[in-house]
Amino acid sequence: MAAKNPQGTNFKSLFNGEVLRNVFSDRARTNLLKKQEEIAISWLVKRIPLFITSNMLTGIGFFGNMIVSASFILASYFSIRFLLLGLVGFAISWFGDSLDGRLAYYRNKPRKKYGFTLDITIDWMSIILIGFGYIIYAEGPWKMLGYGFVVLYGWEIIIALIRLYITGKYSIDSGKIGPTEVRIIIGLIMIAEVLLPGSLNYSALVVVVALFFVNVIDTRHILRVADDIDKKELKEKT
Repeated sequence: MAAKNPQGTNFKSLFNGEVLRNVFSDRARTNLLKKQEEIAISWLVKRIPLFITSNMLTGIGFFGNMIVSASFILASYFSIRFLLLGLVGFAISWFGDSLDGRLAYYRNKPRKKYGFTLDITIDWMSIILIGFGYIIYAEGPWKMLGYGFVVLYGWEIIIALIRLYITGKYSIDSGKIGPTEVRIIIGLIMIAEVLLPGSLNYSALVVVVALFFVNVIDTRHILRVADDIDKKELKEKT
C-alpha cells in the first residue's frame, strides 16, 4: 500500500522524536547526528510538494555542492567572505542529498539500484567539484590537499562499496562521522578561515590526515571480515 501524504505533523510530535522507520529501512546509520537527522527528514518528507521528485532533489543536492565549489573560487578572486556562501551550499546539499532517497521510500516508489548508482555517481562528482574549488583557492603546495581530499574521500566510497559486496550491508558512515558531520566540519573550517585567514590550510591538513587514518582502519577491518568469510567458506568445502 502506498504511503499517504499527510498535510502536517505539529512541532510537538517533531520534538517528541517522531520517526518514519520505513523511510530509513534500507541502510544502517551510525553517525553522531543520526537521531536528529531522522527526525528532521521525517518531518520534511511529509511536506515536499508532490511535483518534486527524488531526481529533482538529487539535482538540488548537486547544485548545493556547485555553490560550495563556487564559494572557494569567488573567495580566491574577489573576497574571502564569499567562503560563507559555502555554508548555504552545504545546507542545500544536505537537503537534496538527504531527502532524495528518503522521499522515494516515503512515497513507496524506491528504485534501489537506480538510486544507488545515481547517488554514488553524484557523490563522486561533488567531491571532485569541492576539491577543485579548494585547489583554486589554495596557494602553492597547499593545493595538493585538495587533491588528497578527493582521493581519500573516493577511497572511502570504495570501502563502502566493498563492504556492501562482502557483507551485504551498505553504510555511508565511518563510525560516528557521516556526510552530515563532514559538511558541518568543513563549514566550521570555512568560517574559521574568514575570521583567521590562512587557517584553512592547516585545518585541511588535519582533515586529510584524519581521513587517511580512518580509511586505513576501515580497510583493515573489512579485510579481516573478508578473510574470516574466506576461511569459513574454505573450511566448509574441505
